[in-house]
Amino acid sequence: MSQHFGEIALAPGGGRAVAGRFTLDGVPVELDLNITAQDRLDEAALHKVDYRLRFLPELVESVRELIGQQLEDADSAAEQYRRFHCQNVDDGEVRSVFGVDRAQDITDEVFLKALRLAHVGIFPAQPERYFVLDFTLGEHFTDEVLVAAADADGVVDDEVLWD
Repeated sequence: MSQHFGEIALAPGGGRAVAGRFTLDGVPVELDLNITAQDRLDEAALHKVDYRLRFLPELVESVRELIGQQLEDADSAAEQYRRFHCQNVDDGEVRSVFGVDRAQDITDEVFLKALRLAHVGIFPAQPERYFVLDFTLGEHFTDEVLVAAADADGVVDDEVLWD
């Protein structure tokens, strides 16, 4: 039994994704526990997933720091995502998405605060890419995300992708 995924059949059942939920700062975040046909999921692996999720807030902050650093590089995916989503945005969207009155008021800090963790994929058989985190400016605003990954120890990979 997992506190985030509920009851999960541990018997081999082929590849599957098990949906779960995590609440971060009062906001529900979708989780997917991805199990391949070759994975051997047991109680210890489930406990490890639940244990690692206790540190999700710190992991999110690490990713935000990385994204903030990458905003300084015009060629980074994070800066290109910001530029794309902040140009030609109308005043109503600026207020609802970013909480400021004008597009020119969207600073790095405002942009980072507006990014929300929307989804976490967990891949227990891939320790180097254990967590895959999708950040969005809001589903009502865009269907594109910034994607970051972290290993089983919560060490964030230094590459952020735009998907």
